[in-house]
Amino acid sequence: MIRVFNSPAITWALTAVLLLGGSHYVLQAAKSRHLTNRVNNSLHALMMVLMAAMLWNLAPSTVLAQIAILAGAALWFVIQAVARPEFKLLCAGSQGRLKCVYHSFTMGAAALMIAMMGHAATAGHDIAPATAMPASNAHHGTASAVHSTAAPGLDHSADLAIPLTVFFAAAAVVFIVLLLRYRATIPAHHSAYIPKPSRRAEHGLEALGAAVMALMFATMSA
Repeated sequence: MIRVFNSPAITWALTAVLLLGGSHYVLQAAKSRHLTNRVNNSLHALMMVLMAAMLWNLAPSTVLAQIAILAGAALWFVIQAVARPEFKLLCAGSQGRLKCVYHSFTMGAAALMIAMMGHAATAGHDIAPATAMPASNAHHGTASAVHSTAAPGLDHSADLAIPLTVFFAAAAVVFIVLLLRYRATIPAHHSAYIPKPSRRAEHGLEALGAAVMALMFATMSA
């Protein structure tokens, strides 16, 4: 588990948010008629599941596979962002291309986070024997082991985590503003201008996802 998420309530709350978002993308993938939409939604769902698993340090033996999948997903969104218009991919127009660039960055950041947490878990693997100490010394022995083994490996991680925290916090604010702007621009007397629920849900989930990413990177920059 991420080292400062010792509170089960925080971990469960983040897990619930990630799994809720993943479930939404699974439903969107199932409803999508176009192959590109199904692939994109499936990749978003997979990313959220992998991040939820990372909170609990599940399947640590598959870290390299997880990183490879997310890196491939990042490349896939880059390809969409730079594709020619005649290919009719999801990223059409400047807004769509910008969205694909952001999604590519998100996938890459998730891969980086898994790599950073995998390194931290490996560095802290040797603290397990501290549990065999007497109860009065176990806490101090564990704390000293963490500082002596994990801290050196996290120096560069903290340097990377700080700008990523700022970026995703700013992204969360942007998506919240977009969500509020859609609601504010709806004429009360004209229901035809009400945006589709999927668009509102998309902005809401993007805001939640960015906020979770910012929080998780913030824990690694402390």
